[in-house]
Amino acid sequence: MAPHHVLRCCQRSLAWIPVIFINLVVGWSYYAYVVELCICKYTILVFLSYLVVFHLFFVMFIWSYWKTICSRPANPSKEFCLPKVDKEQYEKEEHPDTQQEILKKVVVGLPVYTRTGTGAVRYCDHCLVIKPDRCHHCSTCDMCVLKMDHHCPWVNNCVGFSNYKFFVLFLAYSMLYCVFIAATVLQYFIKFWTNQLPDTHAKFHVLFLFFVAAMFFISVLSLFSYHLWLVGKNRTTIEAFRAPVFRNGPDKNGFSLGFSRNMAEVFGDQKKYWMFPIYSSHGDGNSFVTRLVNLDPEQIAVGLQVNGKRLFMVS
Repeated sequence: MAPHHVLRCCQRSLAWIPVIFINLVVGWSYYAYVVELCICKYTILVFLSYLVVFHLFFVMFIWSYWKTICSRPANPSKEFCLPKVDKEQYEKEEHPDTQQEILKKVVVGLPVYTRTGTGAVRYCDHCLVIKPDRCHHCSTCDMCVLKMDHHCPWVNNCVGFSNYKFFVLFLAYSMLYCVFIAATVLQYFIKFWTNQLPDTHAKFHVLFLFFVAAMFFISVLSLFSYHLWLVGKNRTTIEAFRAPVFRNGPDKNGFSLGFSRNMAEVFGDQKKYWMFPIYSSHGDGNSFVTRLVNLDPEQIAVGLQVNGKRLFMVS
């Protein structure tokens, strides 16, 4: 096996370490809370009520977490690949300006309205595709990912169009899981510091359970709040740091359609599915409705006629 493939295989194996770590911590927290705390410390009534709520958050947390991990990043459809003749011409051409002319000719029939910072058509030389709006190449996954937000080592996956809803729910349920544990363990944490707990190994589980839950809650709360803000603005993490560039210039709010429509784009129209890690997002990730200011007439005409769909909402 070639050294490059061996190195790649090692990198992929090592990438699972953060996921294994998270699962070990969650597994330990389950044992510490259910066995060492609930079974040993609480009365039957309190024990049952706490376990019902605990397992509700636990199941939703694990479900959304593994949906984020197992959802394969969505890739551009075949229509964004260069036709054979244009591809051969593009590869033979050495001048960037001429290559751009080839790309501009192909992109006319596609729902692509974002450009590079210099105004060029966004083309991936690794995947050999014209990048759809909001699509970026992930060097870790070695592929172009639709509506890429970021590559997350804690799920060993790219967070993008196919799993962004699952990722936000994962943050929400992990936060609720941690705050519930911290709140119900607090009284025993206080007893630990006032030497009111029996001197058994269980008290160390209580001590670390509170610290770990509180620490993860604080860190996840900030991340969840940030991504909730991104959903409300209809931006990805990449777009928050670098505004998407349209033919009429950069516009950080280019994809924002108003709070309710922004929420629906990620979570869907049916609110009964919002709280479950079930796919319900709008669209296919290859094209997005945009809100562009001061559009040129040519752009409006193209936007209205591509695939017979209305792709722009002009404010």
